[in-house]
Amino acid sequence: MKGHTIKEWLLATRPWSFPASSMPVIVTIAYLWSQGIKISWCLGIMALVNIILVHAAGNVWSDYFDYKKGVDADDTYGVRILTDKQFTPKQVFTLSVILQVLAIGMGLVMVWLTGITLLWFGLAGITLSLLYPPLKYAAMGDLVIMACYAVLPMLGTSFICSGGIVYSVLLLAVPVGSITVAILHVNNARDIETDRRAGIKTFALLTGRPAAINVYLLELLLPYCWLLAITLLGFISPWTLVSLITLPLALGNCKKMLSCRTEGITAIARLDEATAKLQLAFSLTLTIGLIIEALT
Repeated sequence: MKGHTIKEWLLATRPWSFPASSMPVIVTIAYLWSQGIKISWCLGIMALVNIILVHAAGNVWSDYFDYKKGVDADDTYGVRILTDKQFTPKQVFTLSVILQVLAIGMGLVMVWLTGITLLWFGLAGITLSLLYPPLKYAAMGDLVIMACYAVLPMLGTSFICSGGIVYSVLLLAVPVGSITVAILHVNNARDIETDRRAGIKTFALLTGRPAAINVYLLELLLPYCWLLAITLLGFISPWTLVSLITLPLALGNCKKMLSCRTEGITAIARLDEATAKLQLAFSLTLTIGLIIEALT
């Protein structure tokens, strides 16, 4: 693949979105440590690299099909690498295949190192990644994102690092996954008209923009309410409440989403990226709280 710099290829994978995949792994490792569970740090790092590869492959795979389907066009927001002719469809497709092969290869190595149980997590993740475009077009994208970037990676990482599935980590899959789903949801809420023109259905399109706005608010505020609730119930360390310092960021995003009612969709043109930044801030502070718990 010639004609582009390494930086351009990297940008084509949408690295700003990687907190959505990397943070569930990091949070899981920190959670296991805080629970006094023995961890394989090397395998944890492998899991982190692997899920980023899967995510990068999924991003360009989705971009390829969105372009072919007409979802991404000259007058749409979001990814411009194909609509602006920065890359050809063949180049994007090839990049996705290469990343998928690398991810599968690393995944098989981890299966060899940990056990056959991991294979089922890997197969589920790869399958959902490959099927994401048609599932997204059938209003199931939000569910796929919750599975691929919360439930599966957190359970899978717990197995990779500890040798057994730690189901209690799902308590943290709710807040982490909710913000991740919001990244997709705000994108779809912004693109309702162009998605309808392309003949696809998203959850935001089915509900309509007024309801989609409210869903986004719920997805951003739920993590804080959930974290407070499980802390008060004694399921998690009070140190995790350090994540509450990111609440002003969440409220700022909510305000921006509400402004869409009066200012139109231009007001939320980059809100998906802002939501990814919130995911990073929330999950990092959650990780810090878990690390403090592990050290005390």
